Amino acid sequence: MSLGMSIRDPHFGHPVYRDMPTTIFEKMSARARETGAINLGQGYPDAQGPQDILRAAADALLERSNQYPPMAGLAELREAVAAHYARHQGLDLQPAEVIVTSGATEAIAASLLALVRPGDEVLVLAPLYDAYLPLIERAGGRARVLRLAPPEWRISREALEAVRTDRTRFLLMNNPVNPTGIALRDAELALLAEFCVAHDLIAICDEVWEHVTFDGITHRPLIGFPGMRDRTVKIGSAGKIFSVTGWKVGWMCAAPALAALLARAHQFITFTTPPNLQWAVAEGLAKPASWFAAMRQGYQASRDRLADGLRAAGYVVNSSAATWFVTIDLPASGIAMDDVTFCDRIIDEAGVAAIPISAFYPTNAVTHLVRLCFSKADGVLDQAVARLAAFRASLA
Repeated sequence: MSLGMSIRDPHFGHPVYRDMPTTIFEKMSARARETGAINLGQGYPDAQGPQDILRAAADALLERSNQYPPMAGLAELREAVAAHYARHQGLDLQPAEVIVTSGATEAIAASLLALVRPGDEVLVLAPLYDAYLPLIERAGGRARVLRLAPPEWRISREALEAVRTDRTRFLLMNNPVNPTGIALRDAELALLAEFCVAHDLIAICDEVWEHVTFDGITHRPLIGFPGMRDRTVKIGSAGKIFSVTGWKVGWMCAAPALAALLARAHQFITFTTPPNLQWAVAEGLAKPASWFAAMRQGYQASRDRLADGLRAAGYVVNSSAATWFVTIDLPASGIAMDDVTFCDRIIDEAGVAAIPISAFYPTNAVTHLVRLCFSKADGVLDQAVARLAAFRASLA
């Protein structure tokens, strides 16, 4: 029986995925494993995560149900998400407006598949998470890319209007921003809200770094701005909040009309998420504000340790207001090579893996910045700094 196309045919498979390379994160992590390099490329912590949350997950695995939880998520977790955002961000979400997903990337995929119709345009801000573009295309949409310029990465009304067309229906945005470490300013968020309302756009807000902010910055969700309550999908991640990236527990929050559509897409992607992890995350979200403040302080200290060490070694390090990442500016550091070349050389010559910022751009990339992850133990950061300092000295 013929399927109409041989698996040996170069055109076999869906073109969105057929012609796609392995992600830069997996590529650099694989090279780090092969070479024994310190991996400051892929964003994950060295630590296991909070012991009480790990214990709650282990206890639930042994003592509670291991069968299918409700498709939209356990009631305890949906209630915990809504209560958490009421306490920390002043939102009035109801548990029925929360859909639990297997990670934030699944939430992004479900949002796009549920809402985007063939030919719809989705406005995205570059640099951007590399999953956005293939997911938009697979949903039948087209990306309209607004390229922001370093080092401030400012958003302007003129730039937004220049990239929008009559077919633009959605805004897909990340805040705080990976890889730049920027937390969008209140004026920019107000501008985005006004823009969405004026042009009847739905905003899909990837806010996984909402709790990882520094220097007294408080995250403000776009859904809380005037006119955005009924036109926003707010996406969160337990992996980022509790430093358990391998758990892949996330959620999407939206008004009932949107939430119903999101649930229909979610039910045919993963359907559910492990119930023991959901119970543990529900407990974690109820932690006092002091726990979240201490978590931020710890990561801010790690940020400062890496940034100060690199600066002492002669690198120019851009400020980072959020996330687990800092970026170094190669030409400002007196290094005459592009980001890909630099990352290739340091993994072989210095034993440190990093990520070129050009990987976060579809075209016309910024090629002079390199991202480094600081969610590592002090000793690991110190060793990485020493290796990068020796490499920098070797270029003189």
